[in-house]
Amino acid sequence: MRNKTAAGLFAIFLGWAGVHRFYLGQVGLGVLYVFLAIVSFTIIPAFIGIIDAIILFSMTEEAFDAKYNTQQGMVPPIYNRRLQQKGYPPMAPPRQSRRAPASPRAGRSSGRNIQNPYKINGIKKYKEFDLEGAIEDFSKGLEINPNDISLHFNLACAYSLTEQVDKAYAHLDRAVALGFTDFNKIKTHDDLAYVRIQERFDEFENNKFRLAAAPINETDNQAETPSAEMPVQDDMLLAQLKRLSELRERGLLSEQEFSIEKRKLTR
Repeated sequence: MRNKTAAGLFAIFLGWAGVHRFYLGQVGLGVLYVFLAIVSFTIIPAFIGIIDAIILFSMTEEAFDAKYNTQQGMVPPIYNRRLQQKGYPPMAPPRQSRRAPASPRAGRSSGRNIQNPYKINGIKKYKEFDLEGAIEDFSKGLEINPNDISLHFNLACAYSLTEQVDKAYAHLDRAVALGFTDFNKIKTHDDLAYVRIQERFDEFENNKFRLAAAPINETDNQAETPSAEMPVQDDMLLAQLKRLSELRERGLLSEQEFSIEKRKLTR
C-alpha cells in the first residue's frame, strides 16, 4: 500500500525526476517530468515537485487512500477496523486490477441484448475510479431501462464508495425487488464495505436485504411530526457520538479519524 509521507518526500527531493509520480502509479506523468528536466534544463520540474509535495502532505489519509490506494484495489485501513468492530471479516487483500461489479446472475434485465451506451460508459468510468462520472452515466442508463438489476447494483457500489449511504441502500433494495438473489455478494463485495459498517445493516440483512416499509400517515396534518421525531433523532446522534468517543478512547480510531466521522454525523 502506498504511503502518503513517502510520496511527499519523493516529491520534495526527487520531484524534478518525477519519482513520486512513478511511485503513485502515474507513469505517464513521471515520464513527462523526466522529459521537462532533460529539455528545459531549469528548476521548473523541481518547483512543480515541491507543489506536489505540499498537496500530498495536506491531504487526509482517507483522501490519499481513496485516490492512490483504493484505485489499485487496495483496502483503506479504516474500513477494515470498522468492519472488525461490526464482527465482519476484513476485506480482501489487494487485487491485481480493479474490476467493476459484475452483472448479477439472477434476474436479468428486460432489455435482453440491447446495448445501453450509458451502462457501458459508466462501467468504463467505474474501472478508472471516476465514481461521480460513473454515477451520472449509470443514472442515465436507468432512464433508458429502469429495471436493469446490474445498473442498480453498480450504483449501490458507487454510492457506497462515495459514502452516500441512503442512495446505496435504496438501489440495493431496488435490485433485490427486481429479482437480485446473490445476497452473499452484498455481504462480501469490497465496494459495499461502507454500507456494511452502518448500524442499520443488521436490520437490512434480517429483512432479506429490503428496506423497511415507511409507516402510512392516516391524516394530512403532520404539524406535530417533526417535534415527535426530533427527540429520537437527537438520541440517535448522541449514541453515535458516544460510540465514536469510545472507539477513540480504546485506540481504534485516531484523533483525525474521530474528527472526520464526527463532522459527518453533525453535518
